[in-house]
Amino acid sequence: MNTETAYAPAPYLASRERPALPPKIFTPLVTQFLDYLRLEKHFSDYTIKSYGADLIQFGQFLAGEIGPASAATPAAANHAKVTPHEVDERAVACEPLTVREFLAYLYGQNYTKSTTARKLATLRSFYKFLIRRGIVSASPLVTIRTPKQEKRLPKCLDLEQVQKLLEAPGDNDLLAARDRAMLEVLYSSGIRVSELVELETQDLDLQEGVLRVRGKGRKDRLTPIGSQAIKALQRYFELRALEPRCQGAHAARVFLNKHGESLSTRSVRRKLDKYLVQAGLDPGISPHTLRHSFATHLLNNGADLRSVQELLGHQSLSTTQIYTHLSTSRMKEVYDSAHPRSGGAEDSDSDGHHAAIPHPASAGPTGPSRPFYPAKAG
Repeated sequence: MNTETAYAPAPYLASRERPALPPKIFTPLVTQFLDYLRLEKHFSDYTIKSYGADLIQFGQFLAGEIGPASAATPAAANHAKVTPHEVDERAVACEPLTVREFLAYLYGQNYTKSTTARKLATLRSFYKFLIRRGIVSASPLVTIRTPKQEKRLPKCLDLEQVQKLLEAPGDNDLLAARDRAMLEVLYSSGIRVSELVELETQDLDLQEGVLRVRGKGRKDRLTPIGSQAIKALQRYFELRALEPRCQGAHAARVFLNKHGESLSTRSVRRKLDKYLVQAGLDPGISPHTLRHSFATHLLNNGADLRSVQELLGHQSLSTTQIYTHLSTSRMKEVYDSAHPRSGGAEDSDSDGHHAAIPHPASAGPTGPSRPFYPAKAG
């Protein structure tokens, strides 16, 4: 990689139009940081890709390619090339005011609060890395607060919807059997899609009904799967054994595409979209929805939170606790339908008319008309 490749100025776009990122040219410091994430922190390729994209955008802002600086500089005079080394120098000398201007730029581009929070998290990690290496003495983000995000509960399918989705592919041919097995494994184990596509045949123990999953940070965990998922996998492997294209260089992977190559996360999403239409379900459902449904259904049926945390591979219990809100909403429904004082349930008299239950304060020995006087103090 040629680290002296210049950052070519990008034309300024309207505030509602997001500029496309140029070819990924990482500065020397960003390259060191991404290598650190890959080799020492064992972050996934997808996470590293996201961090890199965020830091490229911040580098563009420092270089004046995007943001107010690019708007203020006439196009004819904006010929100066900013090298990656110069971008690094500006990053090292960055002040809190510059970060705030970057946040204002993101706001003007209509980025969501969650995306802005992720970009801030990337910058915090980057400057923490620079501090550890002795390149900067303090982070310019110390006084920057992360925007408060709306707390949204994850989508969750009910059992009937899950059944419709899992039955949609069928298992009459190899690809249908593969898709059925994928959906069954996702719901039965609650694993992430990135973990699903990386499964290898040696990670499966169908006799014991257990998967070995490589999670975030390359931390392995064992996850059980149910009988329906085992049955779907067995059917898939029966058909796969008859297909020569599945015996090639990628044969170690469990889920392969029609060319016998490793399946991508994007392909899984496309397959899910197809079966959502067939089953008549919400097209906004994602593969991660099956993970949410897995966790919620376990908790609704009495599983303890700590066990669900282990099954999901969450490092922190607080990450798993979001699913307790879904279970709480279910308990609230039960409460509203069953408790006489909830407002959702009323008693009926002999004529079928609903009669409100009187408050104890208004129903004394002489009947409801007796006034209620609180006891005197002392």
